[in-house]
Amino acid sequence: MANRLRTAHTADLTPAELRAARTLLDDAFEGDFDDEDWDHGLGGIHVLVHDETGLAAHGSVVQRRVLHHGRSLRTGYVEAVAVRPDLQRRGLGGQVMAALERVIDRAYALGALSPTHEGEGLYTSRGWQLWPGRLSTLGPAGPAPLPDEEVLVRYGADGPLDPAHDLVFDWRDGDVL
Repeated sequence: MANRLRTAHTADLTPAELRAARTLLDDAFEGDFDDEDWDHGLGGIHVLVHDETGLAAHGSVVQRRVLHHGRSLRTGYVEAVAVRPDLQRRGLGGQVMAALERVIDRAYALGALSPTHEGEGLYTSRGWQLWPGRLSTLGPAGPAPLPDEEVLVRYGADGPLDPAHDLVFDWRDGDVL
């Protein structure tokens, strides 16, 4: 049986599909995927790849607002990308990313993600670029720098952004990026 790829909004996933995605993420991240991480991946478009035994891979893209040089950019932020441990390094992550990139390219001004060390190669091999400028967030107490964070970006039709100006991400609980 060939793998089946499904793209759906969070609202269109069944409780069983959401449980399967959360279980896959818990397994793939070896318990280092908490409730806030899960929450960050909800409310957008999910890509699910199934094989003959169940869910094999998952990823989602959610909308965030990023300020840059006086503009508020509608940004497709990639979250919760994982492949079942027994199937890693077989191209499923690339299938998930291709579907997520299609959504980003057609619906957002910018794509962004915060990679794990293990996953960074997947994204850079697909053309995602390390943001060379400063990062910050609009936190509850106002603007706050994020000097220890890094993001990879995928530029939209407007092309590269000026790294002399911060990317200012909207605030959220847990890890901001």
